[in-house]
Amino acid sequence: MPHPRRSAPDALYLCIDQGGHASRALVFDSRGNTVAAAHREARLRIHADGRMEYDAVELLDSVSAAVDAALADLGSARRRLCAAGLATQRSNVVCWDRETGAALSPVISWQDRRAARTVERLRDRAAMAHRITGLLLSAHYGAGKLRWCLEHIPAVAAALGAGRLAWGPMASYLLFHLARERPLYADPVNAARTLLWDIAHADWSEAMLGLFELPRAPLPEPAPNRHAFGTLDRDDAPVPLLVVTGDQNAALCADGPPAADTLYITLGTGAFVLRPTGAERPASHRLLHGVIFADRDATTYALEGTVNGAGSALDWLAAQHPASGIVNALHRWLDAGGDMQPPLFLNGVSGLGTPFMQPHFESRFIGAGGTAARAVAVAESIAFLLQMNIEEIGRLTPPAARIEIGGGLSRYDGLCRRIASLSGLPVRRGGRVETTARGLAFLLHAATRDHGDASAWGDAAPEAYTFPLHDDAALYERYLRWRTALREALKT
Repeated sequence: MPHPRRSAPDALYLCIDQGGHASRALVFDSRGNTVAAAHREARLRIHADGRMEYDAVELLDSVSAAVDAALADLGSARRRLCAAGLATQRSNVVCWDRETGAALSPVISWQDRRAARTVERLRDRAAMAHRITGLLLSAHYGAGKLRWCLEHIPAVAAALGAGRLAWGPMASYLLFHLARERPLYADPVNAARTLLWDIAHADWSEAMLGLFELPRAPLPEPAPNRHAFGTLDRDDAPVPLLVVTGDQNAALCADGPPAADTLYITLGTGAFVLRPTGAERPASHRLLHGVIFADRDATTYALEGTVNGAGSALDWLAAQHPASGIVNALHRWLDAGGDMQPPLFLNGVSGLGTPFMQPHFESRFIGAGGTAARAVAVAESIAFLLQMNIEEIGRLTPPAARIEIGGGLSRYDGLCRRIASLSGLPVRRGGRVETTARGLAFLLHAATRDHGDASAWGDAAPEAYTFPLHDDAALYERYLRWRTALREALKT
């Protein structure tokens, strides 16, 4: 394995970002500028019974093809590559043969809830699970899905019996195949989304493994986010793989180290709001505790709230109105202001996230409205669910000074304005789209310089825009009615 290289002024970083709809590979310079990029589609298969999964080989091929295309775009400059990193969707899991590398299961998406019955039977152990893992007991995380694979896929059970089974986070599967050493590691960010990770001790939890009746042997060896994971070997330019993490966590570092007084929101297929808490883990039984980043010296934690139905909720509505052009028209509809009185939407698409964690909740509109009004209602439900999580976080942390927002849905000005109005905080939208990859580049930059030194990292995007505060009494009145309606619906 090549030794980690100190970055030179002309050093380049290869960043692999495996996301919900695409696998991306981007190359950044030491100022955070993109110098090469490629992406390939990642096709999520949604079955009639609600299962949501990727073909594991197809997904791996999409990552490899994106990397090869980015390196081809880079040309002879590939010799300046200093380090590579990998950021992935956090709660996807997969099973494979540790000797041949053959996939034994699909990559099961974080949105999949096939393990809901298994998890429901463990409901009386929810407090223990939260204390150990930092997660609320939910079918969205990996443990129940690994149990499902063991019970329903004969090849998984056979590989376990033969001592050849490997399983765990999707990031570990991709790392195993991308690095020539075929390493079997799990980083704390992705491992922490399995419901099997002891967040305080940075290791697999025997208690949680016992709860789900899962053996430890197939799990990857724990390693910090910054680690000598292996060597990405493409043609004649071997590059050390030095950072593995989750997509939301990497995005926090797009402009450098995350700020302690800032809420970070990502609006994608799901929506997430994170508040860095440093080395502390404030007690909460309604939010998630997670790791932002860990190396051998320190671990930085965050409080996190999740909204399962964000982009997926708009996709759900668009599928009911295929000719409406919701994606393009939503800008205009959100800007209609007082000319539109939307209904309320109780958003159970992909289940309710924090602070409720209901795997199955029937989505419904309250009130009448055409397609435009319904689309605005779905968008407002995302802002409302985020606001409930912001209020929960606010009970446990000092007042936040601002919100940093990113992700595909942040392109809707009307949605950003609503989040600013409800929260009472200025919302800053960075001008960069690829925040996960740029955050990963910063982590590589820091890993190859003096520890934590970010002095040479580029400035924040000059085209960033901050949405100013403004009162929207009608919106707040809808939020209060929506919150009451949701609580009433949860009682039935």
